[in-house]
Amino acid sequence: MDVGKDHRLLILLIFTGFTLLSIFVAVGPAATSQQQNVALPGSSPLSEEEQRGLKVYIKEGCVACHTQQVRNIEMDNVWGTRPSIPADYFYSKKRLDVWRQSPSLLGSERTGPDLTAIGERNPSTTWHFMHLFNPRIVVPESVMPGYPWLFEARSEADPDDQVLNLPPSLNPAGKVVVPTQEARDLVSYLLSLKQVKLPKVQTDFIRSENEGTKDPAAREPENESGLSNGSALYQSTCAVCHQQNGEGLPGAFPSLKNSKIVLNEDPEILIRIILEGYDARAEFATMPAFGDQLTDEQITAIINFERSHWGNNAPPVDVETVKNVRSSQLKSVQ
Repeated sequence: MDVGKDHRLLILLIFTGFTLLSIFVAVGPAATSQQQNVALPGSSPLSEEEQRGLKVYIKEGCVACHTQQVRNIEMDNVWGTRPSIPADYFYSKKRLDVWRQSPSLLGSERTGPDLTAIGERNPSTTWHFMHLFNPRIVVPESVMPGYPWLFEARSEADPDDQVLNLPPSLNPAGKVVVPTQEARDLVSYLLSLKQVKLPKVQTDFIRSENEGTKDPAAREPENESGLSNGSALYQSTCAVCHQQNGEGLPGAFPSLKNSKIVLNEDPEILIRIILEGYDARAEFATMPAFGDQLTDEQITAIINFERSHWGNNAPPVDVETVKNVRSSQLKSVQ
């Protein structure tokens, strides 16, 4: 068979290869990403005005100079209260129209500041309008271009217009400058950019458990397996992120149900995660360390609860194992 001469077969092979490659490279990963992501509690979809502003943001090329991603490094602390996680972008992936998916707005260049939480850092509508009209008005050293076409010069403003109080050198004689609908939409979108606060662990229960004992490690679980104490500890310490059903929140907190780490015959990794925290998976939020808050008995109780609930069935862990892992952790630090 000479494929080079059989044009129909050649086209069929090319089309089949293209289709399979598209599924493997684009469709499959996109579907998986969508399934493994949910909205964070407290977040909300963009309003119609904010959606229009998103389109203006894209049309005007703002993404070329501004990022929307707080990295897990110290220098990014000024841009947000925590590193960004996939769940932060759940609502920004709404389709622009029948044919177009909203492009990624993470950005790759910071000629201008990161905008992840600009709605919290600078909630002034007036400032944003002035900044869009001529950035040097509010930030003298700015290299950002102005967007005067997003504004109109009128002989008089309508009652619902917000007149820009411009310097005399920039204000047209005998006229007032007001934002167009596109400018109002863009500012609405910018003001919607806020970081939803992640749930905070309530440690009052933990502290009360440890009060009144000079040696916290001397406390014993309520029963041999620690399940009774572990249930209460899990609810007060872990459920706020990993949820009461252990399924977590895709794109924010990993599931403990059928987790290979939770069910591993050797519990050392799980113990170390609780003691030291965990930040090895970019698709989830950083887990804080609980080594200073939880005793060895409490960690044992939590682990045994996790390893025996939600369909999990793994051998219980004893306190000595946790003590040994903590001891080796301290030696490595020293």
